[in-house]
Amino acid sequence: MEHVHLAVEEEDLYSGYNDYNPTFDSEELENDVGFQQAVRISHGRRPPMTAKFPGTAIGARPLATSIGARIPLVSSMGRTMTGAVQDGAARPMTAVRAAGYTSSLTRGSTFDPLGQSRGPAAPLEAKNEDTPEEKIKILEKKVNDLIKESCMAQSSGASQLALEKAKEAGRKERTLVRQREHSGNADHINLDLTYSVLLNLANQYANNDMFPEALNSYQVIVKNKMFSNAGRLKVNMANIYVKQKSYPKAIKFYRMALDQISNAHKEMRIKIMQNIGVVFVRMGQYSDAITSFEHIMSESPNIKTGFNLILCYYAIGDRERMKKAFQKLISVPLGVDDEDKYLPSHDDTDSEMVIEAIKNDKLHQMERDLKVLAEKYIMTAAKLIAPAIETSFVTGFDWFVVFSFLNSRCVDMVKSSHYVELANDLEINKAITYLRQKDFNQAVETLKTFEKKDSRVKSAAATNLSFLYFLEKDYDQADRYADLAMTADRYNPAAIINKANTMFVKQDYEKAGELYKEALRNDSSFTEALYNLGLTYKGLNHLEEALDCFLKLHAILRNSAQVMYQLANLYELLEEPQQAIEWLIQVLSVTHTDPRALAKLGELYDGEGDKSQAFQYYYESFRYFPSNIDVIEWLGAYYIETQFCEKAIQYFERATLIQPTQVKWQLMVASCYRRSGNYQRALETYKDIHRKFPENMECLRFLVRLCTDMGLKEVQEYATKLKKAEKMKEIREQRGKSGREGSARSRREGREGSAGSTEMDVKADSGHSSSSNNNNKRERLSAKMRSLPGSNEPYEASSPKEIDASYVDPLGPQMERPKTGAKKRVEDDDFADEELGDDLLPE
Repeated sequence: MEHVHLAVEEEDLYSGYNDYNPTFDSEELENDVGFQQAVRISHGRRPPMTAKFPGTAIGARPLATSIGARIPLVSSMGRTMTGAVQDGAARPMTAVRAAGYTSSLTRGSTFDPLGQSRGPAAPLEAKNEDTPEEKIKILEKKVNDLIKESCMAQSSGASQLALEKAKEAGRKERTLVRQREHSGNADHINLDLTYSVLLNLANQYANNDMFPEALNSYQVIVKNKMFSNAGRLKVNMANIYVKQKSYPKAIKFYRMALDQISNAHKEMRIKIMQNIGVVFVRMGQYSDAITSFEHIMSESPNIKTGFNLILCYYAIGDRERMKKAFQKLISVPLGVDDEDKYLPSHDDTDSEMVIEAIKNDKLHQMERDLKVLAEKYIMTAAKLIAPAIETSFVTGFDWFVVFSFLNSRCVDMVKSSHYVELANDLEINKAITYLRQKDFNQAVETLKTFEKKDSRVKSAAATNLSFLYFLEKDYDQADRYADLAMTADRYNPAAIINKANTMFVKQDYEKAGELYKEALRNDSSFTEALYNLGLTYKGLNHLEEALDCFLKLHAILRNSAQVMYQLANLYELLEEPQQAIEWLIQVLSVTHTDPRALAKLGELYDGEGDKSQAFQYYYESFRYFPSNIDVIEWLGAYYIETQFCEKAIQYFERATLIQPTQVKWQLMVASCYRRSGNYQRALETYKDIHRKFPENMECLRFLVRLCTDMGLKEVQEYATKLKKAEKMKEIREQRGKSGREGSARSRREGREGSAGSTEMDVKADSGHSSSSNNNNKRERLSAKMRSLPGSNEPYEASSPKEIDASYVDPLGPQMERPKTGAKKRVEDDDFADEELGDDLLPE
């Protein structure tokens, strides 16, 4: 009880709680001289305190707290409070000692918790780069940087720069080793760095096809026992020997690498054995290759090895083992998930969002690529061995189809359903094989079996059937199967194009154009649709739109001669011959020996009046294709025009061989002999013509004239024959005149009844105008030739001018230079085999 102190009644136990230190009064900081001065001076130092309390403007006020008053406060129990001053000494405040605070205030001391009053710290000691250790570290960093730069250059395709960096890294590394030996640190050589430098240098030598240097670098690594796992690099050396076609050495090094790799690295051992099998195949040692591939298929089967095994069995002609190998190939697990997991689930929103995110990611793309690759190998193997495993390819394909069907039924339906699609694809390939063998009926029958199957297969089969009927010009059946294919798969661009092609040949260009546009909307990369759309615009005489289509197509198919030829034709129709000439020159840069393009270029130069260039291209066209009558006729006329009749003879003789029933070519030959002064040869030629064509009056007139000039006795005989021929002609003309008068009367009588049929005949003639353009063109060129010798010398049997027996000398004054021939229009059927074609394969 002696330690218990009772409170005085007058004493307030809760006094002082509302008092605060004026130092923390933020409202008075603007009037605090010491604070403002601390803000202005450097390091925020306050001036030394001169009073017992902090030097503030209001610091003279006594504080009622234990901190400000420094009066020991006593609790109600008589215990001195923490931080109070006792016996003249301040008790340390251990809670804040570490931050630099103190519980006692001494005169002249400043508030400096960071110790800034002691001045700046001493500067760090500079690193001495002249020491051997520092030089070695700097050099090591440079070597590592050079290796990285070499690898980056190789990844960007700069193989030469990568090799230079690798060589420089090698030089720096050797300098580093010498420095270590000189400093006495030979035991601390960085073997990993040396290994990295040598390996990178060998790889860069191999990438630059410097195989001897690469082998030497690999040999240095392999022979050094200090490098662990260096034996694996013998695989790289074996790969180099394969590139050099040193197959025995390659197999030796592959086997050495296989011996030095433990069984723990199973995947690497499988890959090395696969390489050994491929090398044996290249050497023709199929039995050894089969041994390697069979071991792989028993340990870790994969698609590529199974395909190679089938090839080896095919090479040695083992039918039964081919079948077994195909069964192993088709049963190889792909290791991919089923496509059903990517189907959206409308019940769960979260799972639907996840599926939407992963269905087009890189992993799913990799799975699709793996499936496509597996299907490619299986289909290729099936098409290869189908004719070999049975007596005929039909029986072989049937075995594949039955096997695939049974396999899909015996195994779990969900996991093996793709075998059914494989069987369907094999059936389609069987039909295509029939086509290659020109057995169209069997191909059609095979494709017709798909009419009752699922939509994808039905669409592919109907597309091929439509194409076949289109080639056979059965356009109604082609249209029917095109409709069937579009019904099964409306977004099949090949089916839409086949439908449009049937509209095109029926000259329904508007409908065809709409279908071609629809095919392009479904697949913008379908160049056949764009090409045919250009032809459709051309048929509608919308030349600017057609030009736009072919220019777009040229941007896609830069080296397509067909596209460039169509562009040249369009510029010719637009009356821009210079542009047409430029495009035809580009055509010849792709197909140097195209006689049609050469002839067309000669015609354009002839139209421009450049005879020398026209002759050059016409002559080149004749050299590559000496059976073009138009080219032969132009060259013969050119030589007659330039007074070289002897050279024209060979061209007209060739025309005689091509068209032996056309008398005009033989008359041209005789005329060239006569104009060159060889009258005896001309007489013999006319006699030979008379024996073949006894009623030809032009030949008889020339025979009469030549016999008269040469004083031969046969002149009277030929004159008599000429008069008989003229009388027969008069009789035929009178009969024809009377027949025309009778038909004219009948037409006048039935004009009203035949008006409709006349209109249809006009339409039919316009429909066949494109097919008769070549004949019109030939007639125009013949008209040009008729103008060559003058009005008194016939060059063909159909000459409208009649010549009597008193014919004047045809070798008198020579004719004028011929006029420029009419321009020849390139028809749409110049590329008839390609312009409406479509891919036969359904993929």
